[in-house]
Amino acid sequence: MKHIIYINEAGASVAAKIQAELKDFRITSIRDFDGKFFNDSEALIFIGALGVCVRMIAPYITDKHTDPGVVCVDSAGHNVISVLSGHVGGANALCSEVARILGAYPVITTQSDNTGYWALDTLAGRYGWICDADAYEMNRAIATLVNGEKVALLLDVRDNGTDEMEATLPSNVKVIKNIKEASDYALVIAVSPFIYSSQTPILYYRPQILNLGVGCRRGCDPDGVSDYIKQSLTDNGIAVSAVKSVSTIDIKKDEAVVAELAKWENVESSNIYTAEELKDIEVPNPSEKVHEVTGVYGVAESCALKASDGGRLILEKQKGKLSEGADFTFAVSIDWGALRGGHIEIVGAGPGDPDLVSVRGRKFLERADLILYAGSLVPKELTFCAKPGCVVRSSASMNLEEQFELMKEFYDRDKLIVRLHTGDPCIYGAIQEQMAFFDRFGMSYHITPGISSFQAAAAALRSQFTIPEKVQTIILTRGEGRTPMPEKEQLHKLAASQSTMCIYLSAGIVDDVQKELLMAYPPETPVAACYKLTWKEEKIYRGVLKDLARIVHDNKLTLTTLLVVGDAIDNREGLSRLYDEHFKHLFRQ
Repeated sequence: MKHIIYINEAGASVAAKIQAELKDFRITSIRDFDGKFFNDSEALIFIGALGVCVRMIAPYITDKHTDPGVVCVDSAGHNVISVLSGHVGGANALCSEVARILGAYPVITTQSDNTGYWALDTLAGRYGWICDADAYEMNRAIATLVNGEKVALLLDVRDNGTDEMEATLPSNVKVIKNIKEASDYALVIAVSPFIYSSQTPILYYRPQILNLGVGCRRGCDPDGVSDYIKQSLTDNGIAVSAVKSVSTIDIKKDEAVVAELAKWENVESSNIYTAEELKDIEVPNPSEKVHEVTGVYGVAESCALKASDGGRLILEKQKGKLSEGADFTFAVSIDWGALRGGHIEIVGAGPGDPDLVSVRGRKFLERADLILYAGSLVPKELTFCAKPGCVVRSSASMNLEEQFELMKEFYDRDKLIVRLHTGDPCIYGAIQEQMAFFDRFGMSYHITPGISSFQAAAAALRSQFTIPEKVQTIILTRGEGRTPMPEKEQLHKLAASQSTMCIYLSAGIVDDVQKELLMAYPPETPVAACYKLTWKEEKIYRGVLKDLARIVHDNKLTLTTLLVVGDAIDNREGLSRLYDEHFKHLFRQ
């Protein structure tokens, strides 16, 4: 349970304001507070004097791993104080949230929160990792970090968490590539599925990226097998806590050994594969005997590789036998793309204004070793945040093969590449053919979306492109130029719906566009020609459909023009039911 406790009547109205937003909290009088109340609560918000709050909770405080997060708000709602269990119990986050609700000042005294250091005790929960450290080890690591001692960061994986850590490195933290570099540091923070030997203390975070493949003789006695495999993984420098799946072939699905392994603490799934699903997977240790029985050349290795979705083995087939007739095999794989190395991030630049690239996209631009940007469409200013030493190139004069050759050169050197496309990459971004290359060569890549020009157009036109009960569809399309349009997507056929149409890449063929649109839309339909949206050179020209071609020609509009057609432009009629006082929904009964 979560509770808001008002100490006096003066705080009752403040409690009500908070509860109106935090509906999972119950309002309770201080008269009901006791030790059971404290121990059974996930979070407590006291409304009243801090001294009263402290005296009430003091007899029941145990440690930060079990205590609820406690926040205190003065009865006037001017200040919100994080009192107890700031990180683990979530009091610091709750303090900030309550302060935003009240327009109050948040008071957070935790050193890491006020100095830019990572909150080490919450990182695992934040990014879905497992932390193996006990309370003593964690407290020692926190003290080392916040006291400004030299700390090494060892990253064997790449995910959102490691990206964030690299982007927010405290001044006393340095990234190292090998545990051998750790001798000069007071602490190593490692995000890794591996176990290292070092004289320097190591704080481990275990991402869930490993897959255990298992095979066994029919009726294999499970006694001791689980412990044997755990010890074998440990002896090979692999953390058991990083294993997320256990997999086998369907003819072994009922074996007791498989059932025992699936009970491992952090295992999320048990995968059962058919021989048909496994037959094309190449394994490093094939066995003709296994193939005769199962139809595959290696159960443990093929199942581990299948579960990794194209990853690789980090522990090849191991054999075990604890009693006569109790033979078993196992192998471990790592998920595709989990290990660090070269990476390509396709980033949507937004419509043009450098301030409209996403926060995530900008972080990638700041960390990139190569920025390859669509120079004919993306303003060069978007690359000015590049770090010293970053190579910045325009792809305007490059063909596809030249672009790929440059990206692969950096990729093979384990570098971070940002491929910067205008707007959102999925809309006329020409990324499909690039991804085909990446897939062919097994390269790691990801897409960071961006704001499209059609969204920028709606903002610039101060228009909602969907009108209640009149227009509920937005069509993103283009006219037929050098690139043919599918017959079923011809403009006049799409226009028949009378939807709001956003037409890309068509200023050069506007006469044909206008002709087709007039086959479905009335001549007086509102239109807008939007040139270089959000750029310094932005121009917006309004009119009606019958004048669209003239508007484009008279103003000499070019490639960076988006044409918008439909009654939604400048519309101010029609009411959404969402805010009607009689409309009931989940948040307004």
